[in-house]
Amino acid sequence: MNIVSFLIFLVISFWWPLFHAQVRVANGSLISPVVNHESNGRISIGAIFDETSRPGKEAKVAVEMAIDDFSSSTNPYLFLYSRNSQGKPGRAAVAAKELISTHGVKLIMGAHTRGEASAIAEVASEEAQDVPVFLSFADLTPKTLKFPCVLQATPDQKVQMNAIAAIIQSWGLLQVTLIYENVPTLSTPEIIVSQLSQALEQSGGELSHIFTLTSFSLDSLQKELIQLKEKKCRVFVIHATLESGYRLYQNAKKLNMTGDGFLWIATNSITDLFHSVSPKNMSLMQGIIGTKTYFHENLLEFQNFRKRFQSHFKNIYPDEEYNEPGIFALQAYDVIQRISAADFSGSGAEFQCVNWTISPAKVVEIVNVVGKSYQSGYWTEGLGFSETLDDEAFHHTSMEILKEVLWLAQPWHTERQRRILAGRSEPIRVGVPGHSIFKQFVKVDTDPRTNKTSYEGFSIKVFEEVMKIANKDLTYNYVPFGGPTYDDMVKEISLGNFTAVAGDVTILEARHKFADFSQPYTESGMVLIVPIQSRLPSRMWLFMKPFTTKMWGLIVAITIYNGFTVWLIERSHNDEFRSGPVWNQIGTLYWLAFSTLFTLRGDRLHSNLSRMAMVVWLFVALIITQSYTASLSSMLTAQMLEPSIKDVATLKKMNATVGYCKGSFLKSYIIGTLGFDPANIRKYPSTAAYAKALNTKEIAGIFLEVPPAKVFLAQYCKSFIKTEKTFKVGGFGFAFEKGFPLLPAINNAIMNITESGELLKLEQKYINSEECVDADTVSNEEASIGLNSFSILFMLTGCTSTFALVMFVIRHLLYSESEHTNVKKALIKRWRRYRRQTSGRVINVESPRIPPDAPYLEARQSFSTASDVESVVDHQDAPHLR
Repeated sequence: MNIVSFLIFLVISFWWPLFHAQVRVANGSLISPVVNHESNGRISIGAIFDETSRPGKEAKVAVEMAIDDFSSSTNPYLFLYSRNSQGKPGRAAVAAKELISTHGVKLIMGAHTRGEASAIAEVASEEAQDVPVFLSFADLTPKTLKFPCVLQATPDQKVQMNAIAAIIQSWGLLQVTLIYENVPTLSTPEIIVSQLSQALEQSGGELSHIFTLTSFSLDSLQKELIQLKEKKCRVFVIHATLESGYRLYQNAKKLNMTGDGFLWIATNSITDLFHSVSPKNMSLMQGIIGTKTYFHENLLEFQNFRKRFQSHFKNIYPDEEYNEPGIFALQAYDVIQRISAADFSGSGAEFQCVNWTISPAKVVEIVNVVGKSYQSGYWTEGLGFSETLDDEAFHHTSMEILKEVLWLAQPWHTERQRRILAGRSEPIRVGVPGHSIFKQFVKVDTDPRTNKTSYEGFSIKVFEEVMKIANKDLTYNYVPFGGPTYDDMVKEISLGNFTAVAGDVTILEARHKFADFSQPYTESGMVLIVPIQSRLPSRMWLFMKPFTTKMWGLIVAITIYNGFTVWLIERSHNDEFRSGPVWNQIGTLYWLAFSTLFTLRGDRLHSNLSRMAMVVWLFVALIITQSYTASLSSMLTAQMLEPSIKDVATLKKMNATVGYCKGSFLKSYIIGTLGFDPANIRKYPSTAAYAKALNTKEIAGIFLEVPPAKVFLAQYCKSFIKTEKTFKVGGFGFAFEKGFPLLPAINNAIMNITESGELLKLEQKYINSEECVDADTVSNEEASIGLNSFSILFMLTGCTSTFALVMFVIRHLLYSESEHTNVKKALIKRWRRYRRQTSGRVINVESPRIPPDAPYLEARQSFSTASDVESVVDHQDAPHLR
């Protein structure tokens, strides 16, 4: 009996595969391919699976089940020829050649690895006259795609990479490390790197490191992990086989690179096999989050399929401990189901490679390994995360919605997020400028008695507020930096001496080589500051400013014209307008013209025509004078301040010397971008030095960034002003080590304090509240009207009056000299006549008839001035004196 039973077993074992491989099928469809049956009514298809792998085993069982499910006696026979590649591309190529040449199959399906897919595709294109269709379950490579009838039976991984990027973004992470295994059973590295990089870039993240698993020895694996730890990588995406991923994670645990402070995300190359992992091994992967290919497990159809699959799978592969169906079984079953929908009414047996498309998956299952199993949530492209996939399920862009699903007995992931982002048992070292020029931003004081150092200033307080919001659990210590430049301080981050730098540090492209920066927390830009000058006292021709030159010209012209018109009309009625020489008439004309600007003597006008002209002109003149008065009053009463130098072009034209902040990057910008001569640039160590240099004309202007400029102008509010143009340079930001995971949260915190008004309060406290130190030293005379404003007018009227006075004096002197000459001549004539009278007779001095004073009295009566009298007296007394 034993021998008979053994022989029966051998017969059954030999014939069962052949019988099972030649099963009739009913309808088959390939979206909409044209299928022609053979003359005997049978269609032959081939299947090549790696029965040494879990995906190959599941696919083989599912295909056989599908042929049984969709067979029908009313349609042509579909014969399945199955071959085992054993995971070797060479065996897959031989099997393909046999299926095509020997059995004449018109469709080959299988190949879960890209190596097998390439081998089968090449044989299919070379061997067949009627090229068969090849359906691959692997991610197709560009090399494979060159064959026209190679079709992918599974969707690509782009949606999965988008889901990974959404997870990373939801956690507020930025820098990601990809660890992939370059083996034929997985997608090509080029595809994974490209798709993940694009997804991270769209979500604001960055693929900072790419690491390849090249060796599976314990020593080399630990060395590779130590390198990642030294690079301070904390967020990992694993794309590897289940075995490699498991071993990698166990070694990472030994190096304390899992749990708090680290985040591991597995792709579906690992998670799609979770259903075949023992609970013991699953528990060793606790803490891993993954993206898993989604399929409907709760449908009644799947439950029926699941029961039958478990039975078939256990019969064919009794050594397999777990017989749950996964995505590999469902994909193979779905292919046969699609083929079953084809129309066999045509002739022939050729599948055309047209219209074959696989709808991309829109849903990704999010899993979190907890205990000996895993919890599931969902991510839908275009919608976000959700607990379920019901029609009324609520979706959100944050994973917070999954906290009750993925973290049943653990703190919500934001608490773990803080630990991931911090990931440090010791406080981080934050560099601070030890000798900042502007103490309003950073002020470091050390108490000599207690040796305790205090840190104050706008930048310090902003940093502290930001860190409170971004991560309350992250501790840090300030470390003063005494180096010469801020560039050196930022370089300390790349050297590992600082984790971050907080201070008035400008965001520059050159500094990005050594650190990552937060977004600016101050205004960006550089301005030119110059001394103030007032428009009012510096313009001698201010009285001319109310009207333009053309307006003044028109006023003069119309005034003369109106004066000429009135003079001409009134000439026949007024003798004054006709008498006198030509120059007298011209003077009368101009006097008449310009006097009408101020008054109108209507009683002196005799013609109604002249009166009409003058009334209209008086109305116009009234408006002109009132407008002039109002405009001039506005100019005189409003103090208008302006920069003494308008722009950079003026400075360069003057070949002027300019200054900048000592230790600042601005020197290279002033020379390289603005084009100043290095010999005309000077640096200064303090705001007082700036002010002194500007006041003494040592420099014509100084360049400062916008935040320090606010401080300087607040201190010297009366003396200096900034020009209108602002030059674009980076604002102040906080520097962090490359890949610092808290950076997105810090940027969000900066926006938070900005929108809440907290940043404005700090600015008012530390910057805008500065006392104006030059308020008492600046004279108020500039606010009043100076002599220079009317010097031209005073000069004009003074010169006119002086000219008139001089002319009067000259005329008076000429008239007086002529009159004096005539008097002198008369006096001499009378004197001579008197001498002739007295010389002819003897005068009796005592005779009462001729008084001694008679000649004097007679001469006095003939003169009208005292000077003439005195002259006569002198001449009369002269003989007596002699």
